Amino acid sequence: MKKININYIGLIACIIGCMFFFSSCRDNLLEQVPAGELSAPLFWKTEADAEYALNGAYSATRRCFSRDYMFDGLGEYLRFRSRATKSQSTGDRAIAYRDGYYDNPSRAYGDAFDNYFKYAYAAINHANYVIQNVEAMLPNATTEASKATLEAYIGEARMLRGMVYFRLISLWGDVPYFDRIINSNDEVASITRTSMTEIKDAILADFTYAWEKLPDKPVALGRFTKWGALAFRGKMHLYWASWNRTSWPWNTPVAPNGGWPELTTFTPNQAESVASYKAAADDLKKVVQESGINLFRNGEPGEWGEMGDCEVLPNYYYLFIPTANADPELMVGFTHGGTGTGQGEELMRDFGTRATEGSQGWGQPRYELADRYQSTITGDFCEPLIPVNPSVADARTRENSALNPESYRGRDYRMKSTLLWDGETMVTMLNLSFDQVRKFKYKTLTGTVDGYGAINADADQTGYIMRKFVRNYAGQGRADGNYHWPVMRLADVFLLYAEAANEVYGPTGDGGLALEVVNKVRHRGNLPALAPEKYADKETFFYTIEQERIVELFAEGHRMFDLRRWRSIERAFLPPQTSPGFRMYDTHGALRNTYFNNTSLLTYQRIYIFKIPQSERNRNPNLTQNTPWL
Repeated sequence: MKKININYIGLIACIIGCMFFFSSCRDNLLEQVPAGELSAPLFWKTEADAEYALNGAYSATRRCFSRDYMFDGLGEYLRFRSRATKSQSTGDRAIAYRDGYYDNPSRAYGDAFDNYFKYAYAAINHANYVIQNVEAMLPNATTEASKATLEAYIGEARMLRGMVYFRLISLWGDVPYFDRIINSNDEVASITRTSMTEIKDAILADFTYAWEKLPDKPVALGRFTKWGALAFRGKMHLYWASWNRTSWPWNTPVAPNGGWPELTTFTPNQAESVASYKAAADDLKKVVQESGINLFRNGEPGEWGEMGDCEVLPNYYYLFIPTANADPELMVGFTHGGTGTGQGEELMRDFGTRATEGSQGWGQPRYELADRYQSTITGDFCEPLIPVNPSVADARTRENSALNPESYRGRDYRMKSTLLWDGETMVTMLNLSFDQVRKFKYKTLTGTVDGYGAINADADQTGYIMRKFVRNYAGQGRADGNYHWPVMRLADVFLLYAEAANEVYGPTGDGGLALEVVNKVRHRGNLPALAPEKYADKETFFYTIEQERIVELFAEGHRMFDLRRWRSIERAFLPPQTSPGFRMYDTHGALRNTYFNNTSLLTYQRIYIFKIPQSERNRNPNLTQNTPWL
């Protein structure tokens, strides 16, 4: 095979010869490369051959979605303390994310995702390989059942392809598009960027085919269904509606007229925005009402337990450990190999502390997040927490002090499931075995806290540490988990529907379904239902939906994408050329970070649209550059 020199295509070419051998076992997607290789005509004979290749496409695509939580470091509620470097990444699970910046939302970080760009195209070529070869098998299908199985495999591969292209246009706008196998450099040496509008149509076609051909329920853990495909089609419509808006209520200085001005080849169309909101609402409503899928544990909050106790935790916590892997709420996601396979996820490693298998605590909830958790009594925001230096005499007893455990009583149950504040405990593990129950006290790394062993959270700079994603049972190492990482959850579908329906019908239109599904999401936090009379206008209800997206989807990789599609980076942080910047503190009142201090308009523009990798442009001058990066 001729060697392909273009960087992202070069990666694809390296895998073409054995693509259908990079496969996985049905449940765990463990990659394998057999000692021998068969030529394609000898391989593509049976359904088992097609499934084997399809699992390889799942594995390739997983690399582009399995650590999306790092993107939350570019929002305002998660501190992710570093780039994704080779030393931070075990095996290939973070290879697409490697070298990206996730620790500074005011940096023009869009120039650091060359690896993501090229591995996205590797995933696309895997998918195209399956689609093209399985389509060639269809005329030889001997039964209707065999034909339906092969069409379902094509549907899964097309859904994978659609998901990756959706991610690519969300970051870069116009990108090269191909829907066939690439075999040589000559085929792509002069390829140009395809209009985002044309790619959007292709993505919708992929999701539609998957919706029509996939089964109602997964045939194995991690395999896609028709309802996941329809949810993604609705999400694509919703993003398209957002990008086509010609105005937002907050009229940001970067885009006073809405749209996506950094992408100079794109002109927003308000009529298309309206139509796309309607299409999104229709698709997402169908998932909500007809899929038969329910929220985890029926959306019940469970029990809070006792202040400072971790023996009883609310239901939301258990949704984010591997025991929930098969729950239908995890509608679209990617499985991992688990213990002893070298294919585990690293959620504990990235979010746990030294007390949980020597984890490294790359991600911590910021001080500002705690105030987003509302009162279970009133359903409204509580009085803001007050950071207090622990040397102050009443620091741990003062009303609303961030160091007073009582300040956290009576708040959204998702708070206890997500983070630890001073005085909270958690189960700790050592050498794959139970260690003890330890208690958290910010900056106390050794010794005891109230008679418990202290939690060594030496990486923490906010005053909080994560409970979400951190396993509370022994037997799996910090990089050896098997959680079914969700890319689309039912709760997300509820909130996406509410957003679309709010634009089309208003908060109480469409039979009040938008308000109903938002209340279902809030109920798992044990919050009272929203009163319709308080949320009668679109803008108020939009902020309510945003609030739920912040606390419900925290650290799942959605916040950065929401801020960008809503043109809300300036709203969440500060407008350009503002001093002294957006200041972020810890629970002790210490200034920890300052962002967007006198930040230029150009930097904002470079956040809203990523840089086409220069290495690709050096090899192919027909790849134009996004205007802010010229």
